[in-house]
Amino acid sequence: MHKRVAVIGAGPSGLAALRAFETAKRAGADVPEVVCFEKQANWGGLWNYTWRTGLDEFGEPVHGSMYRYLWSNGPKECLEFADYSFEQHFGRPIPSYPPRAVLHDYIAGRVEKSGVRPYIRFCTPVRSVEWKPETKTFSVTVKDLVNDRHETSEFDHVIVANGHFSVPNVPDFEGIEAFPGRVMHAHDFRAADEFAGKNVLLVGASYSAEDIGIQCYKYGAQTITFSYRTKPMGFDWPEGFEEKPLLQKLVGKTAYFKDGTSREVDAIVLCTGYQHCFPFLPDDLRLKTNNRLYPLGLYKGVIWQDNPQLMYIGMQDQYYTFNMFDAQAWFARDVILGRIALPSAEEQEADIRQWRAREEELTNPFEAIDFQTDYVRDLLSATDYPFLDVDRVAALFKEWEHHKEAGILTYRDRSYPSTLTGNMAPVHHTPWIQALDDSLATFLAVKEAAE
Repeated sequence: MHKRVAVIGAGPSGLAALRAFETAKRAGADVPEVVCFEKQANWGGLWNYTWRTGLDEFGEPVHGSMYRYLWSNGPKECLEFADYSFEQHFGRPIPSYPPRAVLHDYIAGRVEKSGVRPYIRFCTPVRSVEWKPETKTFSVTVKDLVNDRHETSEFDHVIVANGHFSVPNVPDFEGIEAFPGRVMHAHDFRAADEFAGKNVLLVGASYSAEDIGIQCYKYGAQTITFSYRTKPMGFDWPEGFEEKPLLQKLVGKTAYFKDGTSREVDAIVLCTGYQHCFPFLPDDLRLKTNNRLYPLGLYKGVIWQDNPQLMYIGMQDQYYTFNMFDAQAWFARDVILGRIALPSAEEQEADIRQWRAREEELTNPFEAIDFQTDYVRDLLSATDYPFLDVDRVAALFKEWEHHKEAGILTYRDRSYPSTLTGNMAPVHHTPWIQALDDSLATFLAVKEAAE
C-alpha cells in the first residue's frame, strides 16, 4: 500500500514540507500521498493577517498573532529560499525589510508555482492524532469546519508544523484585574493607532516588546515603558522610552516596578511569550519544551525520538526561519523516502545531548547565530536542498545585530546583498519611521519613486 503523510499546518513550515515532496516528485521520485490540514482559510500561517482576536467565525481560537504595520525585523536576505529568490518572485531587487503583505506574497508565490494547493484542506483543524502500534500507523481525526463534521483517516507519518507563536503565555500581576485601561497579550495586538497619545507599558524584553514598542511610538504613542524580568534590551532609545525592572503591582493606573519606582500608564501589552501547544497530541507524542534553540526529544531537531514516524518542523527558537524550515523539511522527507537511515536510539540521544550541551554554553547572540548556522549546515549536508551559503547568511545576521545596536529606529533603512544573486537591495523610498503605509503596492513603488 502506498504511504500517506499528514502535514499539520500550512504556514511556512508546513509549506516547506509540501514543497520538499513536490520537488522530489518532479525529479522522478516515488513519493507518498501527502495531505495537509490547515485550520485557517488560507496558507501562510502567522503571515496571514486577521482583525479577529479570541475566537474566529467558527468558534476556533484565532491562530494569528500578526498585526497591521508589521515589517520584517530581520533582513529578508537571511530568510530567502535557496530555490526561489525575491528577485525571481518580484522581477527585480526589493528593499531588505519588507512589510507583512510583501513577505506573505513571497511565501505564497513559491508554493503557487509548485502546484501544492490541492494537497491542502483548509478550514480543517486536527482534533486528535492516535498512534496504533498494531498497524504502525496514525489515526488522524480532523474537523471540516465549513461542513461541520469530523473525519478520521490513517497515515504512516505525521509532520507537525503548526508553529509555536500562537498560544500566549499570560502571567498575572497584582492589581491587573482592576486596571482601568487596555490590557492585552501581544497575540491580540492588532493596530498601533489605538495607542496614539497614550502611555504604553510593555511587559517583556524580547522581539515582541521591542517591535510593538517602536510601532506604537511610530504611530503616535506618548511614552513607551518596557518592563524586563532579567535584563534590559539596552538599545539607544529615543526620548519617550525607558526600561524598568519587572512590574510588581498595579494600583489604578499606577505601575510599580521592582526597583521601587512607579509610572502612570494608560495601556498594558503583555509581551510575555508563547507556549508550545499541541492539544491534538497525546502525552507520549507531544513535544514539551520552552523556546530553545535545541529542544530535547527531537533528533536533528526534527525526528521524534520515541517514534520516528512522527516529525516536527519549526519548533526551535529562531534566527533562521524560512530556509531553516526548508532544511528541516528536506531532512524529514528524505527520512520518509528512505534516503536517510536513522542511527540507533543511543546514537540519536548522544547527538541530541551534544547539541544541547553546546547550546547551554552560548553567552551572546553572535554565538547563538553561529550555533544555528551550524545546525542548518548539518541538516543541509544530508539532503539535495539547493546550495545555501549559510556562512554569508550568518555574516548578515551579525551585521543586523550591529545595525540594531547603532540605531533601533533606523536599522530597517539598511540594505544587504542577496546571498543567492549577489545583488544589493535598493534603499526604500521612505525612511521606515515615516513609512506609515505598509501596503504591497506602496512598498513595491520603490522603482518608480527612484526614477
